[in-house]
Amino acid sequence: MAFHASDSTSSNHLTHERLGRSTRSRGRNIVWTLAVLGALGSILLGAAVLVPAARASQIVSTSSVSDLTLGVNDKGEAMVSYTSNGKVVHVLAWGAVNAIAPVAGGVQLALNLQYDGGFAKYYTDNPVAKAAVLNLRLLQAQMTRDTATKNNARRYALAPEIAGAYKTLATLRTAAEDYWQTFSCPAYQGPTLAWEVAVCQAPDGSYWAIQEWQRQLPDYGIAPTPPQAAMEVHISHWTGALPILTISEDWSYKKYNHLFGSFTYNGTGVYGFSSTPGGQPLDTFGRNLYVDTFDSGYGKGWTRENSFLTHKTGGTFCYGFYPHGTHPAGNGTMYRATIMGPGLTPDVMWQGDAPAAYNAATEATAAQAILALGDPACVPV
Repeated sequence: MAFHASDSTSSNHLTHERLGRSTRSRGRNIVWTLAVLGALGSILLGAAVLVPAARASQIVSTSSVSDLTLGVNDKGEAMVSYTSNGKVVHVLAWGAVNAIAPVAGGVQLALNLQYDGGFAKYYTDNPVAKAAVLNLRLLQAQMTRDTATKNNARRYALAPEIAGAYKTLATLRTAAEDYWQTFSCPAYQGPTLAWEVAVCQAPDGSYWAIQEWQRQLPDYGIAPTPPQAAMEVHISHWTGALPILTISEDWSYKKYNHLFGSFTYNGTGVYGFSSTPGGQPLDTFGRNLYVDTFDSGYGKGWTRENSFLTHKTGGTFCYGFYPHGTHPAGNGTMYRATIMGPGLTPDVMWQGDAPAAYNAATEATAAQAILALGDPACVPV
């Protein structure tokens, strides 16, 4: 199982779309937004798993899990617990909050994630535990020397000291193994989040959240494989305002539905500086907007229409529900769009009914709104 995070998707991304003149938007603009110390008997054995820093409202698991819970403490840490393939996993998160604005060559903020419940941090790498290990090694070395020289008096005197050293290490180890049990989840008083599973308010006033949604669905209504259908687990840590996803709807060529808008955080557009030809971000700032369509040409219910990058012109975007090869136009009765928050901010989602019937009287107004994006990739057609 891959636990490290990534903004990219296996979908076919459309970075640029030419949008048509619009009717009045009926969508709702919604803000949702050891090293191992050494083997000294079984008491010292333990595995540490440190996952590389992720790039967004961070991905904890790309596979579906159960029994998902979240807790926080007064150390700026959170603990995510869940069951995966019959195994209970405890993930310790710490080290970052909020997000920074996009900067070429920069690196977005990210959490440290340990999938051992904090064992490495509070036992393997704990200075107190390291000192206790060193003390035990010194005592054992002295015992070896005294045994070789048959200094029985010293050997007898060392025995209780060695036993005490083992007891100290056992106490530290047990505390590290049970660290996940010390977390709680104080009530959250902020706005409702999209795809929310759990949200906690930490003692320092910051917020931690867990969200689950299907980021990896294939485009154009194609039936997903089990891995593609997984409910990914995302964690966020923030203070203050949420990112803002603003979307309006219109028509293009008088027959295709279109979405256009922007994604911003603290008044600044959210976007990246490099990507693959297919639209996968190659830096830690790029974000894909994942668009779903309801009761469309693909069939009943919600299906994934497409996913595409926000643009460098202030996090703007535009997308037309055109036919794609053998796939029909994805015009549906409703649409929704989800995007991962920048840095450690939560994922946000917009949802709205499809636009009203084409009306030339409202097209000019929508066309002006499109041009106001200041995005050369988004023009009325």
